Order: sequence, then C-alpha cells, then structure tokens
Amino acid sequence: MLEIGDLIRQKLKERKRTIVWLAENLSCSRTNVYKIFDKRSIDTDYLLRISDILDYDFFELYSKELKKRKDNGVDKDLK
Repeated sequence: MLEIGDLIRQKLKERKRTIVWLAENLSCSRTNVYKIFDKRSIDTDYLLRISDILDYDFFELYSKELKKRKDNGVDKDLK
C-alpha cells in the first residue's frame, strides 16, 4: 500500500486540483500541503477533512488493507 501522503497527492492530481486549492481548503500553507505529501501516517481528524475536501474515502483504503492482512493471516502487531 502506498503511503497516505502519496495517496493524497495522487487523488489531488486525479481531481485536477492544485496544491494552492488544497491549501486554501485546508486553511494552511502550500508548504504544509507538501509536508502532508511526505507523511506516512496522518491524524484521523485531518484525514477526514482531506477526505471531505477531495470527496474520497481514504479510510476505505485502510479498511481494505486491514481486511487483506487478516485474510493473509498477517499478525496484527506487524506493519
């Protein structure tokens, strides 16, 4: 699974939106958006805001990953 920052960047590009647009909608700077792109994990409240802004359920990706791990018998303590 790609890291969340990469997934957010990918979805932003698919939506044909700019970094400036996302920064304005998040009420943050472009620098902070670039920092989001570098993140491996993100606060759930912040991810909820981004999901709403980009009209995409990033949590569903985590749910699918969790199911895949369970189906493959991956220990819950492993990353």
